[in-house]
Amino acid sequence: MKINSSQIHGASISPAAQPLSAAEAGLRRPAPSGRPHFRLRRTAFLLIVTPLLLVAAVAGIVAGSTHVDWSVALHVFGARLFPFWIDRASIEKADDVIIWLIRTPRVIVGALVGGGLAVAGALMQGLFRNPLAESNTVGVGSGAVLGAMIVFSTGLAAKSAIALPIAAFLGALLSLVTVYALATRGGVTPVSMLLLTGIALSALLIAISSMLLTLTVANWEVAEEMIFWMSGGLDKRTWTHVWICAPFVLFAFAASLYYARDLDLLMQGEDTAASLGVDVESAKRAIIVISALITGSAIAVAGAVGFVGLVVPHIVRLFVGPSHRSLLPSSAAAGAAFVIICDLLARTIHPPTEIRLGVITAAFGAPFFLFILIRKYRELNV
Repeated sequence: MKINSSQIHGASISPAAQPLSAAEAGLRRPAPSGRPHFRLRRTAFLLIVTPLLLVAAVAGIVAGSTHVDWSVALHVFGARLFPFWIDRASIEKADDVIIWLIRTPRVIVGALVGGGLAVAGALMQGLFRNPLAESNTVGVGSGAVLGAMIVFSTGLAAKSAIALPIAAFLGALLSLVTVYALATRGGVTPVSMLLLTGIALSALLIAISSMLLTLTVANWEVAEEMIFWMSGGLDKRTWTHVWICAPFVLFAFAASLYYARDLDLLMQGEDTAASLGVDVESAKRAIIVISALITGSAIAVAGAVGFVGLVVPHIVRLFVGPSHRSLLPSSAAAGAAFVIICDLLARTIHPPTEIRLGVITAAFGAPFFLFILIRKYRELNV
């Protein structure tokens, strides 16, 4: 049967054969073949990380320079949480102080810091579409460090326990506002400009912090506190630090889950995300503010703890896949377990001397960072 050209030009194209718009194509995109595989690996990952987090928390409470039996710790918790049912008279005061006032807030702060930094790192890696990005990429961490250095050098840290975390938090927010103001032109903030501005401002803030440290060396006690804080640590953390950190980290984590879908679409490109109904500029601002809020809160109570936001999300993504709806909570659990374990190692490797938390996290994170660099280099040269 022959078909002439007039029949071809006159034939109508059925709706099924018509090309889809970008939005329709994105919405009707078939599920990736690896999704069931990721679902299985995600389940296995959570089955491993959740018990690991619980074991790490218990170990962080009972282990240390003074070992406390887990049954004693359980009795202390029961008496504190249910005072009308369990009598505290049989509990020794030393055990009560060690378990409830020293180690429990330390473990909770470690979990908040680790989970928060991991979530902030996952947000930044998704926004910049780069596994080497983290919350410090936009200068938030450097701003928090400078705020703390100012408080140390002026002597306010010795007068009030709350002055240090507040100054670090304000420094992080001011740094974020500065970076965003410099990178925004005409209501649009290109990701590349945001990245370059953050790197430049971060270098400037680190230089100022180093200058303040140099000028304070004459007062060795203050300089020592500054050095220790820049190395990160959870020593002397109290319930006050828990209440300073927890509301911001938990609120920001909930907000990050709200923007998980927008972040998934932004990873496909800003034009694609806009075609699928995402307010690109508003989503970018919200994601960066959420990351800064978490980072500022974490650094405010734990100092400069590095590599958590870089290493943890990258490893978790290998197991649970790129979807941020599952990546963010999984990163939070893994980050919390990672920091609690690192803190436990920091105070038990060489007792009674306590190694700084930032040293331990760097010992794990730096080799992995080099591994990522080498892997990226090989991918570019394939």
